[in-house]
Amino acid sequence: MSVEPPACECAPSRGQFRRHWLRAPSYAAVAAALSFGCAEAHLVGGDDELWPSFGDGSPSDGGPSPGGPNGSGTGTGGSGNVVTGGTGSSTGADGKAPLNCADDAVYVGRAPLRRLTRFEYNKSVEALLDDTSSPGNSLPPELQGNGFGNDADQQPISSFLAEQYGIIAEAAAAKAMKNDELLKRYAPCITTAQSGDEASCGRTFLENFARKAYRRPLEAGELDSLMDLYEAVRTNYNFRDSLAAVVEAILQTPDFLYRVEFGKTDDKGRRRPTGYEMASRLSYFFWGAPPDEELEQAANDGSLEDPSKVLSQAQRLLDDERARPVILFFFSRFLPIEGLTDLARDPEKYPTFTPQIGALMRKETETFLEYEIFEGSGNWKSILTAPYSFMNGTLAAYYGIPGVTGDEFRKVETDPTQRLGLLTQGSILTGTTVSNFTNPVRRGTFLLRNMMCEELPEPPASVAASIVPPNPESAKTGRQRYAAHSEIGVCAECHQVMDPPGFALENFDAVGLWRDQENGEPIDASGELELFPEPFSGPLELVQLIAESPRTHACFAEKWLTFASGRSLSEEDACLAQKLEHKFVESGYNVKQLLLEITQTDAFLSLPPKEAQ
Repeated sequence: MSVEPPACECAPSRGQFRRHWLRAPSYAAVAAALSFGCAEAHLVGGDDELWPSFGDGSPSDGGPSPGGPNGSGTGTGGSGNVVTGGTGSSTGADGKAPLNCADDAVYVGRAPLRRLTRFEYNKSVEALLDDTSSPGNSLPPELQGNGFGNDADQQPISSFLAEQYGIIAEAAAAKAMKNDELLKRYAPCITTAQSGDEASCGRTFLENFARKAYRRPLEAGELDSLMDLYEAVRTNYNFRDSLAAVVEAILQTPDFLYRVEFGKTDDKGRRRPTGYEMASRLSYFFWGAPPDEELEQAANDGSLEDPSKVLSQAQRLLDDERARPVILFFFSRFLPIEGLTDLARDPEKYPTFTPQIGALMRKETETFLEYEIFEGSGNWKSILTAPYSFMNGTLAAYYGIPGVTGDEFRKVETDPTQRLGLLTQGSILTGTTVSNFTNPVRRGTFLLRNMMCEELPEPPASVAASIVPPNPESAKTGRQRYAAHSEIGVCAECHQVMDPPGFALENFDAVGLWRDQENGEPIDASGELELFPEPFSGPLELVQLIAESPRTHACFAEKWLTFASGRSLSEEDACLAQKLEHKFVESGYNVKQLLLEITQTDAFLSLPPKEAQ
């Protein structure tokens, strides 16, 4: 898998050294090395030489074609589902038409090659180098694709991305060489090595560091290639700078930047992740980081070939504090809360709202979720209907709740006539508003798409360009403005679905505060939808209907499956999703149990046949 750097007779310049071994799902292999200050890049190897078929969406796998200069393109990958076993039918937990899913069938799904996200890159660099500065934040933002920014089919390579990988790697490697405690973790000899011992000590360091960075033992010849690079740089630089050059190179290899899965075939003829690949699946799902020593040992001794041992490791990882940031990351993409810290509103219209309040709203939601999932009921239905939240003195005063003081967030009972659960928190109501006026369409669309996975069509191209929000002066209330706006020709049919849940939240203004009137006119928050068995009047009744709907819980399970899979789900994944949904219902809608059940799915425990990817 390794490629030795090309020979070059230019004088070495470690500061200019770059070794970009980059691989994108939509690209043939790219292996370029700007080595030792040479003027031009050396291209090394081709797709067959460097990268066997991963079934990762390359053109030969039926996946997207490379497309333009950023690697974007269109195409349809294979389903990758392996279906075996008897026949049978199963009723959809989401209330939709039942699927003909065999109870004993195996539904694997595609397993594309995945590049580390910025979140995972930061966690990986932290685990490897004790670097908590989040250097990956300077990488270009991910395409949202599946909604979580980890869609393997939407990870193009740009020249800017490649350049940033080099800049970050150089800085991180140089910083690491100043941390004696870190260096001794990989090789105790590092701080005392004399000139005669340096090569041997360096070899120990590089073997241990590369093994951790690649998340597997080194293969034959890999360490020799790294040592060749070390020796070449060492002729002009000191011991630590030479090691830094190799660390810099390692941080740009595909083995670090991508979660490579070759798999192996078991005695039943199924492809399974190797022990080390399974360890990475577990650690990145729960921690967003490389495996720890206990996972590495389980990979080494073959324990992770047993699904029950996979489950016990998953339980251990989930119980660890390091699982919490990943769960909060999921919700930061699932909910409209990421931009609250920088949100501004008209100070004359909303004098009590500031960016600080926006940041506190996000903190409220994160604290609430963390408590509910790890200390509270852990129940998704309860999260949607909890009669309390978490606030500090400043945020409680903003909401008009007395008796809360200090900066520390604590559990606070909410007004049962105004707020109930997650969806009536200020973060959700403010985050679904992009101006100084509420937008029932945006709020309703968020509830239907994100919370219930309803497929809402985009407006026709001939209409989309002319869509503008109604004039805020055109009527006294938001409902009146948008009701008139939505009666226009082709708009009416879709807005009859999108608008009612948004109208039910009109008791909350553009900054999440309760109101009974708008411009002296009473708020009408009533409505009805075919999705619900009865009409609703106001946000509390709407929340209760959402919390009781099978679609809501099926959707939540599907969102987690999407996140765990690192790709968008397709129709071919329907039975896989449905089996997981049933497990979620059986658990009493327990969020932690849902995550554990994902690790027991065929898709997590297996790889599809190469020809099916």
